Amino acid sequence: MTRELSEEERAEFVIEVERLRQEHRDLDTAIESLTSVGANDRLQMQRLKKRKLMLRDRITFLEDTLTPDIIA
Repeated sequence: MTRELSEEERAEFVIEVERLRQEHRDLDTAIESLTSVGANDRLQMQRLKKRKLMLRDRITFLEDTLTPDIIA
């Protein structure tokens, strides 16, 4: 059983989610730029994509935490 988040915690989570979404969008832009200029740095591309996946996982976790459990 999980405890209820305080208003302060909820506000912090919302701010973090927005920050992570912005970083996720920035990574999209960086990946797109590398692809469009034909950069062949596969290692850099892998790192960016891995970071993007980690961000998506963290965003999902925070959003799930912010959404109350509803017993159907």
